[in-house]
Amino acid sequence: MVKPCLAFQSLGRRALLQSLLVSGAGLMSARHAMASDDPARSLAVVYPDIGEPFRSVFAAIIEGVEDRVKGRVASFALGVAGNPQDVLNELRRREIRAVIALGRNGLKLAASLDRQVSVVAAGVLSVPEGEAQAFPVYSLAPDPALLFARLRALNPAVKKVMVVYDPRQNAWLIKLARDAAKGAGVELQTYEAEDLRTAVRAYQEALASADPRRDALWLPQDSTTVEDSAVLPLVLRQAWNQSLTVFSSSVTHVKRGVLFALYPNNTELGRVLAGVALAQLGASAGTPRGVLALRDVLLAVNTRTANHLGLSLEASPLRFSLVYPEP
Repeated sequence: MVKPCLAFQSLGRRALLQSLLVSGAGLMSARHAMASDDPARSLAVVYPDIGEPFRSVFAAIIEGVEDRVKGRVASFALGVAGNPQDVLNELRRREIRAVIALGRNGLKLAASLDRQVSVVAAGVLSVPEGEAQAFPVYSLAPDPALLFARLRALNPAVKKVMVVYDPRQNAWLIKLARDAAKGAGVELQTYEAEDLRTAVRAYQEALASADPRRDALWLPQDSTTVEDSAVLPLVLRQAWNQSLTVFSSSVTHVKRGVLFALYPNNTELGRVLAGVALAQLGASAGTPRGVLALRDVLLAVNTRTANHLGLSLEASPLRFSLVYPEP
């Protein structure tokens, strides 16, 4: 038998090596193609492991995410006693390329992710400005433009909206509200307060000067100025006596007597978050950044308060998702 020459043997080895390299590259390409064809495999949701009613909220958001991507997504509950590093390791093992981070715990984990992983966050009221520039953060605070539009639809006589707020919490929201007020054709009168005593004085001043025929009071989600145990009862009692329209960014206030509030449509929010995450996976240049006010909202109304103010809800074209007192 004639032995092959060394040159031929070398060529055979090189051909085999090239074949293996091409096969490996093909497997990697196929793997990424599978992830692209099935975006649910590249996406994960991280959220705080806390009790009701928040657990149901996060479940509804995840339901919306899965409806948008047409498949199950990996979801990780972040417990107080758990090790976030375990979740980070699992995200890397699964080659997750986009994360929807919910709540404060989700945001904390997102800060530790590899830079190659895209992030969209939700389930918080606001974040420090420096953190908000890295990725989109969908706030729990309803967009003032939607609030003012619902206000004018329910009570067209309103020409001025008064609001007491803590600038450390809601300066970004009031900035949006100023523009929204111009679009809605109402005047926005703001009062700044960084402590409870100042907030009470501001409410007293606002209520003393209010004209119930044309003014309304807005209660934002603000732990300083909208304190539930002392401030809220005082404000609602005085507003009721004056027949002054009060509306809120918190749905729990409707049951206590404000005219209406907007609150999150959690399933629809999940669809929106998934859409943004998919756009990020597609390297879309149009994805937003920074804190964004909530636009996927539902409307709650208090019929007893509407009757007290002389407002007819039957004639309203608005759709109410919650009605108090319950029929």
